[in-house]
Amino acid sequence: MRVRTEPRFVRYSLIMIALIFFGLFIILPLVCVFHNAFAKGWLFYLKTLQDRDALAAMRVTLIVAMVAVPLNLMFGVAASWAIAKFDFKGKGLLLSLIDLPLSVSPVIAGFIFVLMFGAQGYFGPWLMARHIHIVFAMPGIILATIFVTFPLVARELIPIMKAQGNEEEEAAITLGAGGWKTFWMVSVPNIRWGILYGVILCNARAMGEFGAVSVISGHIRGMTNTLPLHVEILYNEYQSAAAFAAASVLALLAIMTLIAKTAIEATIRQGQR
Repeated sequence: MRVRTEPRFVRYSLIMIALIFFGLFIILPLVCVFHNAFAKGWLFYLKTLQDRDALAAMRVTLIVAMVAVPLNLMFGVAASWAIAKFDFKGKGLLLSLIDLPLSVSPVIAGFIFVLMFGAQGYFGPWLMARHIHIVFAMPGIILATIFVTFPLVARELIPIMKAQGNEEEEAAITLGAGGWKTFWMVSVPNIRWGILYGVILCNARAMGEFGAVSVISGHIRGMTNTLPLHVEILYNEYQSAAAFAAASVLALLAIMTLIAKTAIEATIRQGQR
């Protein structure tokens, strides 16, 4: 026990450092956001969130998340299934491609889509001739959001599937279950918490994405502005109280995400006992 137990002052010092860091970089910014959001009172706060541009930004944010998250869920399950359950050529390459958005700046990702689908891009003239708008429109925002968020679900599921192995699936197939039945009755229940965890993280990133969306959206008010872009515009126009009011919505979403994440982790620990 003496070997594994640090002196009391060392433990207290580490705890104090962690609490100070937590207070300065997490609690204090959240307090500032909500303090400035309500600086002009509840009526101003509600009026700001009921503004036409704010409601449009919330609507765009929700639409992007509702499209990007299910698509990333399907990709994440398929990719993790292939990587964890099968051996094939190019497996390492697939893992590297999954991690690519984590190493590329979101701004660069937005520029890539502009170069591909913009008016002067590779596919721009062909798309314009057919009146298909991707850049500075909702499809471009969705594509950029999918790109920056698609590793999140896969990276949660791959370790879980690798740890479980193939024994249960092989037993189900031996007993006569088909592929789809084995997947839905055996595989999915074993990874359901990983799926929920990955979806929560993916949804939080999709709603809070700024860099890639800022490049490809065009900042068109009421049409292509997401909530983070709306906050930036308000702040640049010196409407700080309105900007903090809109930012408080994102902060509330982050807190709800943290609560859901904590609840899932607690449920997993109880199940393991």
